[in-house]
Amino acid sequence: MLLAAALAGGASGCGSDAGPGAPPAPGAPGTTAGPGASGTPAPTSAPGTTTAPGTPGTATAPAVPRPDPRPGEVLVQVVVTGGFAGVRNRLVVHRDGQWTVRSGDKPPRTGRQTPAEAAGLRGALEDPAFALVPARPTGRPIADGFRYEVTYGRRVVVAGDGDRPPALRRVFDALPEGGPPTSP
Repeated sequence: MLLAAALAGGASGCGSDAGPGAPPAPGAPGTTAGPGASGTPAPTSAPGTTTAPGTPGTATAPAVPRPDPRPGEVLVQVVVTGGFAGVRNRLVVHRDGQWTVRSGDKPPRTGRQTPAEAAGLRGALEDPAFALVPARPTGRPIADGFRYEVTYGRRVVVAGDGDRPPALRRVFDALPEGGPPTSP
């Protein structure tokens, strides 16, 4: 990183009072702004970041630690509609594993996933294969079948009973109570 900064400073032709090999001052010509809007470069090592093996003290790509789940922060929402009985059910799972199912006029059911179950659901949702699941059904609808609307972050995936790619099935298998709520 220091070598890249020194080369950038040398290539721009700007001098520095700090001496040879010192990185140019933040915002100096030939430097690029860091991830912040202030133009301050990102720290090379901060609490909670990791360093690449064999490179003590410097991080080539600092790991962005995932903050502890906050109560109430929604991880995923699944709305199930259709079926022979014409259901409209909604399952909301929070990042901390807390979940709620609402089915028609019935009182909501609640529960909590174990930490391992919550981690499994997060893993299925964060799997790159899930990001490739089509946003809309690609197959023919099944008469009296269910329609599933899965909202994860800003992404919404709509699928039918006949449209369940393996990555979507893994998400469904990791949901509380064994899958999307289809009971009236």
